[in-house]
Amino acid sequence: MNAIIAATGSTGATPWQTLSRELQELRDQGLLEFVGPGVYRYAGLPAASAPLGVTKGVFVTGSHSIYGDVPKDFYRFPSNYLLAAQRMVGQWIVYLEPRRAGGRGYFAVAKVDKIVPDLVTAGMHLAMIAQGSFLDFGTTVPFSLDKLPMERALLNDDGTVKGSKQLAIRPLNNADFNRIVEIGLMDAEPELPRVGQPESMLAMLGEAAQQPFEGPVDRATMLVSRKVRDAKFRRAVLHVYDGRCALTGMRLVNGGGRLETEAAHIMGVGDGGPDAINNGIALSGTIHWMFDRGLIGLSEAGDILLSDKINDREGVEKMIRPDRRAHWPFAAAHRPHPRYLEWHRQRFGFQAQN
Repeated sequence: MNAIIAATGSTGATPWQTLSRELQELRDQGLLEFVGPGVYRYAGLPAASAPLGVTKGVFVTGSHSIYGDVPKDFYRFPSNYLLAAQRMVGQWIVYLEPRRAGGRGYFAVAKVDKIVPDLVTAGMHLAMIAQGSFLDFGTTVPFSLDKLPMERALLNDDGTVKGSKQLAIRPLNNADFNRIVEIGLMDAEPELPRVGQPESMLAMLGEAAQQPFEGPVDRATMLVSRKVRDAKFRRAVLHVYDGRCALTGMRLVNGGGRLETEAAHIMGVGDGGPDAINNGIALSGTIHWMFDRGLIGLSEAGDILLSDKINDREGVEKMIRPDRRAHWPFAAAHRPHPRYLEWHRQRFGFQAQN
């Protein structure tokens, strides 16, 4: 008990209340499991241990927020959340939207780079997002599944959800983080079946032999993989564009049952562009190649701009949509952000109209 008091710097109302509080925090971190009144079981170390005082977390934001958050860049919060946010520096967080269409849910993951004072509003702070870490899930991960919250740490001992713990910034243990990210990284829609070529179960699973034991896996390790991020970005973008090239209108499927359309970053990854749906656009292979090289651009309204450097302008004009307007997704949140389109135009010297 003396060690606990010395480590926490607080005795609480009674030493036993201090002990109870510390046990609860250990349970929230996934280190202990509640067995019964006054009884906890050691649950083992998390998949990836973190320095004392550091944790993954949840940032609550969305269209209802009065703080003007830009999830890919920063999250704004008042001073009363400063300590909680500081614990998440260098760690991964998931974004939760309480009023998302279809019910509240987790819609993206990102890594916190640093906490800085907000120079615009006194008493506010900004959690700056590490460049290139933001990843839009594409489809919302529900807050609850099978009547259980994704964040098991929100449960009371009787199975009810702790409303008092649903703070705008809150810790997230590895088990809950892995659960959310696992679902968030699933395909937005299944890959098209291969025509006339039934596959074996092993082929569908992508495994020809038993894989070696890897032990507990922290899903955060997947989030730094360019291969994983590219695959998820492609699925998310093609999902909102229904697999159709925004500039040609074509939805081609190859002989193997795979969509020919590709997911293009408007602001390139190498230039700091995030893996966000509104920084993506579905393009056919040739159009993607031309877009990345500045032969084709887009106005904020979606007008297709053609570069003077094109040596077969007539051929290109036959490829694109007759009205020379890109076809955007139905949801405004999924359409290219004007700032990314402006970046692309400036990068390749397009004028506002062409």
